Amino acid sequence: MPVISKKGLEMPASPIRKLVPYAEQATKKGKKIYYLNIGQPDIKTPEIALEAVKQNDIKILSYSKSEGSETYRKKIASYYLKNNIKVSSEDIIVTTGGSEALLFTFGTVMDVNDEIIIPEPFYANYNGFSQASGIKVVPVISKIEDDFKLPPIEEFEKLITNKTKAILICNPGNPTGYLYSKEEIQKLAAIVKKHDLFLIADEVYREFTYDGIQHYSIMEEEGLEEYGIMIDSVSKRYSMCGARIGCLVSKNKSVIQTALKFAQARLSPPTYAQIASEAALDTPQSYFDDVIEEYVERRNTLIKHLENIEGVKVAKPKGAFYCIAELPIKNTDHFAQWLLEDFDVDNETIMVAPAGGFYSTPGVGLNQIRIAYVLNKESLIKAAHILKEALKVYKD
Repeated sequence: MPVISKKGLEMPASPIRKLVPYAEQATKKGKKIYYLNIGQPDIKTPEIALEAVKQNDIKILSYSKSEGSETYRKKIASYYLKNNIKVSSEDIIVTTGGSEALLFTFGTVMDVNDEIIIPEPFYANYNGFSQASGIKVVPVISKIEDDFKLPPIEEFEKLITNKTKAILICNPGNPTGYLYSKEEIQKLAAIVKKHDLFLIADEVYREFTYDGIQHYSIMEEEGLEEYGIMIDSVSKRYSMCGARIGCLVSKNKSVIQTALKFAQARLSPPTYAQIASEAALDTPQSYFDDVIEEYVERRNTLIKHLENIEGVKVAKPKGAFYCIAELPIKNTDHFAQWLLEDFDVDNETIMVAPAGGFYSTPGVGLNQIRIAYVLNKESLIKAAHILKEALKVYKD
């Protein structure tokens, strides 16, 4: 019979979604599940975005430009300017989610067998995107004891070879919630300029920063014009995950011209979703103020209850809406499946994401889970209680 490709066989399964069949079976058995495994906010999408689609009178649903509609890109540029990021519409390519922006970026700046350095743990799909692109992830490990701050620059320099083409960060971080400081960004800027590398920053959680700390974008850093590539998305900012609209932003004209060829090959991003995303840019600041206040309360609630569980270690996130918790067990893959198949408290259980899939170093993170605090505070308290009770009886 025909043979599946080696690339396909080695493509990693999502640690976020691979437990879905077990969750479906648990639901069929009547269990209630608290979904802590995926960053799907329960915050309402801005009505202005939904109305833009409902009230639209398009007669022919045609292609947009491959780089995205002109009006939307100009409006994105205006949004960035308000955030001290000075780019033009010509520096932006609209993509089908931030995922496509990353794939375009990888295809633009790296060839097969090239290397990219990424602080780990990192967004699990970076492994998948790298595998699909035929490139090698070279991890530099950040530690829960340090709240996953940027590893020393010396650790990066040790890993740079003639195959290294880029450093990739997520800021604020998924899955850690760590927010890189201006000083850390400047250290990365110095090293990419020194070694002639690209600095790619996934900044889809820009709005979600806490405790009065401001986000500092790589696009704000002077001197990075030829080195910096920003990945962005409307998914989390406006609770519009299903819109699948993101963008690639760079002042490097060669990057944009090359990425555009990838964009042309897939024709264009979805038209209605661009209409919704363009309208969402008129969302008032009060929306974000309320959302940030809600997430701070959720974060504080979750961290408080996790810290009260014996044997659990947790890093306090400064941004996004995730945290990594280290558990007093050996294998959270098995534990997460056991929670769905064999455990409940009053017929309720939780679904978590095993953190091993957020690393590329084999054997690291196997005793950790990622928790997305996208549920209301009452649900988070119940979920933490279920985790506490589960750890009392679980056996590796």
